[in-house]
Amino acid sequence: MYRSHSCGELRESHINQGVTLSGWVAKTRDKGFVVWIDLRDRDGITQLVFDADRTAPKLLEQARNLGREFVIQIKGTVIERASKNDNIPTGQIEILVEKLLVLNESKTPPFTIENETDGGEDLRMKYRYLDIRRNPVKNNLIFRSKVAMEVRKYLSEQEFIEVETPYLIKSTPEGARDFVVPSRMNEGQFYALPQSPQTFKQLLMVGGLDKYFQIVKCFRDEDLRADRQPEFTQIDCEMAFVEQEDILNTFEGLTKHLLKTIKDIDVANFPRMTYDEAMATYGNDKPDIRFGMEFGEMNEVTQHKEFKVFNDAELVVGIAVPGANTYTRKEIDKLIDWVKRPQVGALGMIYCRYNDDGSFKSSVDKFYNQEDLAKWADATGAKPGDLICILSGVTNKVRGQLSALRMELATRLGLRKNTEFAPLWVIDFPLLELDEETGHYHAMHHPFTSPKPGQLELLETDPGAVRANAYDLVLNGNEIGGGSIRIHDKETQATMFKHLGFTPEEAKAQFGFLMDAFQYGAPPHGGIAFGLDRLVAILGGQETIRDFIAFPKNNSGRDVMIDAPAAIDDAQLKELSLKLDIKKHEPRTLDQ
Repeated sequence: MYRSHSCGELRESHINQGVTLSGWVAKTRDKGFVVWIDLRDRDGITQLVFDADRTAPKLLEQARNLGREFVIQIKGTVIERASKNDNIPTGQIEILVEKLLVLNESKTPPFTIENETDGGEDLRMKYRYLDIRRNPVKNNLIFRSKVAMEVRKYLSEQEFIEVETPYLIKSTPEGARDFVVPSRMNEGQFYALPQSPQTFKQLLMVGGLDKYFQIVKCFRDEDLRADRQPEFTQIDCEMAFVEQEDILNTFEGLTKHLLKTIKDIDVANFPRMTYDEAMATYGNDKPDIRFGMEFGEMNEVTQHKEFKVFNDAELVVGIAVPGANTYTRKEIDKLIDWVKRPQVGALGMIYCRYNDDGSFKSSVDKFYNQEDLAKWADATGAKPGDLICILSGVTNKVRGQLSALRMELATRLGLRKNTEFAPLWVIDFPLLELDEETGHYHAMHHPFTSPKPGQLELLETDPGAVRANAYDLVLNGNEIGGGSIRIHDKETQATMFKHLGFTPEEAKAQFGFLMDAFQYGAPPHGGIAFGLDRLVAILGGQETIRDFIAFPKNNSGRDVMIDAPAAIDDAQLKELSLKLDIKKHEPRTLDQ
């Protein structure tokens, strides 16, 4: 038996008991006549004591020779700790060691295995197996496991069936690049790793399973950022014989269950907002509603003066920043520089101070009087002590710019509290998006999303006006789930493919299996997929998903621990009927 208890388990009630513990040496303190060792495992730390009065000399010398991260087993007696430590659960006791066995020695780690480490991110990623020993990473992974278990518990109680779908599938256009896998047995042909199990879960509805879910790996070969990885995990769900309301109610229930069981927070209100309302009020389709600063459209109260910047703009829009009239001119200038950054792209910013005495002072007083500025305050909902920030330009661009400014100011003002949770549904998305470069439409969600009832005919006359039977669940300014009611008949799906630019031959080649299935009694169905990585990070009070993934990739999509991706040898390439163009690093079949 390697251990009778874990290192985080023992308490005063265990005093005088004989115990066996195993773990890693976290820290050693040698005072000459006494040696203390902190022994760590997944559950915590227990202090071991070896002293000259009660410990055999050979055992005391053995303790002095232990290095950091040595794996050891000890046997001893639980005693009351002389100098108690209230910062850890085991801080009232220690173990008087009677026997010590070194199970494995360790090299000195390249960084300290402590909550606050001296290891940089690149170093910790390279030695991720050591990083996992640190409490912040370990606790994040335990937290993720708890969330996943609660998801399974809730969905199982709602009579969902967990089904695994294939990882080796056919490449289909879903908005991002596929990762492809060459087939050895089918020369010159490739599998793709799934961007989602979308078509398979629809086929499960055709198969009559009624309610399906899966916690599933998905893969997208796209540019990376803090909340995006080339492989990620979805809570993937589908339901038959449902309308939008059924799905929204079911997954409000899941979200409430997670907030209650994981965070002990009751959230009763899940407001609903159309896509158009979200864009007009917050400038994006995943607004953070934990705080105000709602957009005020200001064309009517700013144009038709002599200020050309506003007069030439398609949209003039502003926000009232609470209490920010205290900002100095230098701080405001830095804010203007911030919105001019390439990442935001604004040409500048007009501001107006709303003084405590009710007067106004703007950066364009030459063009606007006090009565004009009072109308600005009304349009933005400003109060005395606020600062009104205004941007102008092309509608779609300026909304995005002001949204970025709103989020930045909320962060600076401490309004984005990670202990507060504000969910909402965004509904009625456009079915199609126009690609301004090509002039062609593409699906905003995916090609299987159903248009709103009665709007199918608009595809012929005004495709941009068609609204989708789609919905996103937003939490604290992050999209945590998205889905739709699906098309479930062959004719409608064929019409959708046509408007997305597929020829009948292309549609059949790509999705003939799905359209064939629709001919055998496909039920009305719809679903949703949650991003588990992002959901766990938000519930954990963070926004970077990498901290909640055991072995994440870096921003270049590399696993620096195992050094992947990597080249494969010529024999493997030959087996796959591939060769590599050294100049372009492009795989080609052998006959090319």
